[in-house]
Amino acid sequence: MPSVPTPFAPLARIVQGSGPGLLLAHGAGGSARDNWGPVLADLAAHRTVVAPDYPGSGDSPYEPGEPTLDELAERLVAAADEEGLETFDLAGFSLGAAVAVRIAARHPERIRSLLLLAGLTGGSARLSALSELFVRLDDRPGDLADLMLTVAFGHRWVDALPAERLAELREALESPQPDAFRQQFLLAARTDVREDLAALSVPTVVVSTVEDVLVQPSQHRLAAELIPGARLVELPCGHLPMIEAVPQLRDVLLEFVKA
Repeated sequence: MPSVPTPFAPLARIVQGSGPGLLLAHGAGGSARDNWGPVLADLAAHRTVVAPDYPGSGDSPYEPGEPTLDELAERLVAAADEEGLETFDLAGFSLGAAVAVRIAARHPERIRSLLLLAGLTGGSARLSALSELFVRLDDRPGDLADLMLTVAFGHRWVDALPAERLAELREALESPQPDAFRQQFLLAARTDVREDLAALSVPTVVVSTVEDVLVQPSQHRLAAELIPGARLVELPCGHLPMIEAVPQLRDVLLEFVKA
């Protein structure tokens, strides 16, 4: 059954492919293209992919205020409605994993299966403090780039980069952040979906990025432990497999949509 329309403006989104629906939720400070771009074509070969941008990310205009997890969840469901998806598979990355959990908790009849990638679960004082540090460094791009280089990537991947590639990466990390960067990381700092997890009843794959320093693997394992019947898959990378481990990420996602 379609959800009740939300009082918010429609979100910009990427829509590709045909077949059963697949709704994608991106992470804090990212966008649909940033977080899912390298695998969109592969997924669109099997699904109608709907990948919205949160307000102030990608092509969605910035909106003042403090967004809530419930609001983001309902706006993504509204995007699925607008694209004609009555039921859909659902995948979320990082903060988007928490958004996906909230969608599954509020609309279980709409969800065929769920994938949580490097997901934020909640209950971590360390993660909350780190998210707030990201916010404080938003107007200090050099320091923010150093922090991101330290926590967003796996140490083995970073250490193996040639000096020229490492310099290019650091320069890219100093690029202006999305307008909603502060909003989204403040939301990440206060997000906690642990109470939702045990009540989920959809087939779930939890993908743990085992060298993750930003959202530590203990968060991923907790989700796998709390969700009844969840399957845990590990990727040998840091928080951003769409940069570090695209072939392995592609394999996991294709297995998910083909299952």
